[in-house]
Amino acid sequence: MEQVAADVQQKKPDILVVDDTPANLQLLSGMLKERGYRVRPVPSGKLAIQAVQKEKPDLILLDISMPEMNGYEVCERLKADEASKEIPVIFISALDETLDKIMAFATGGVDYITKPFQFEEVEARVRTHLNLRRLQINLESQNRQLQEYNDRLKKLEDLRDNLTDMVVHDMRSPLMGITGNLELLEMDAGKKLNGDERLAIVKDARSSGLALVGMVNSLLDVSRLEQGQMPLNATESDIDVLIKNALDSLGSLTKQVSILHRKQVPPLTVNCDAELVTRVIANLVGNAVKFTPKAGTVAISTAEDGNGTTLRVADTGSGIPREYHEIIFEKFGQVEARKQRKMYSTGLGLTFCKLTVEAHGGTIGVESEVGKGSTFWFTLPRPTAAAALLKKGTQ
Repeated sequence: MEQVAADVQQKKPDILVVDDTPANLQLLSGMLKERGYRVRPVPSGKLAIQAVQKEKPDLILLDISMPEMNGYEVCERLKADEASKEIPVIFISALDETLDKIMAFATGGVDYITKPFQFEEVEARVRTHLNLRRLQINLESQNRQLQEYNDRLKKLEDLRDNLTDMVVHDMRSPLMGITGNLELLEMDAGKKLNGDERLAIVKDARSSGLALVGMVNSLLDVSRLEQGQMPLNATESDIDVLIKNALDSLGSLTKQVSILHRKQVPPLTVNCDAELVTRVIANLVGNAVKFTPKAGTVAISTAEDGNGTTLRVADTGSGIPREYHEIIFEKFGQVEARKQRKMYSTGLGLTFCKLTVEAHGGTIGVESEVGKGSTFWFTLPRPTAAAALLKKGTQ
């Protein structure tokens, strides 16, 4: 394709001149040839169509008033043909009424020169439109190359994602086996090694194994959510029950800071996949705890308005720079933020939260300033609206 663009630049520009008056045809052709152009003169509209079909010119100079087929009809025919529609057409005519010029541009002309003409003007306009056409061809060639590169990149990305999913999926079974065996070993060793540092090693190994299992599950879940292949089991759920389940799943992690949560009276209900939304809450609270000093506080609050139910998790940590507010929800975007502020290490938790909330038809975001803590929030639609969205998503 680069060669095509180069050939267009190197070859002599080919101009088709169409006029039924021999004197005009001879005059224009002779002047253009003197300037180094390749010129093909034709005396009628029909012959012009045939000449274009035989070999496409770079530009056409077209008279309007011709018998059998006038210039407007010729231009319309050319513009209706996919093979010739991009060829620039300059009308040259003795007709100088505004309506004539409007008609010329309406049929697809790029310029209009009134007879009698000055050749310097003709040459200047010819040169301008040839340059524009050359730039257009180069741009089209570059766009095609870019599209080809994008298509190749997409195929490589799909191949990489499929390979990653396959490898990660195959990792889960042996990891589950390792953690299961470590659990049995921990139970057995606990009877014999109570207080021994070797028992602590076994516990640490099992804890690390469970962390790896969690990462594997997150990778698979994010992939399924991205592809729209995560089925949602929607039920009416008490939001406070989901919060309690999320806190219970975090275990001793919640004891590192003060957790503030006041239940809603009367209870707030949401229509959602309870298991997935519980994991979203656990992710948000877990992150808040990790990045809050031990003497700090994590507050969980809920509220309902016309848009639905909103849950907020506010911490008293160091805060997140504004430039990372969008990045941290992208896959592995947290890693980039961590390089700057030592924040959010896995790069998957918040992506999972975002995809899960959006799969429910909701929205998620963060409000934060450096030194003033962070508040992560998400809103799920009102039960009736959520039910309609979830039903549509499972069809």
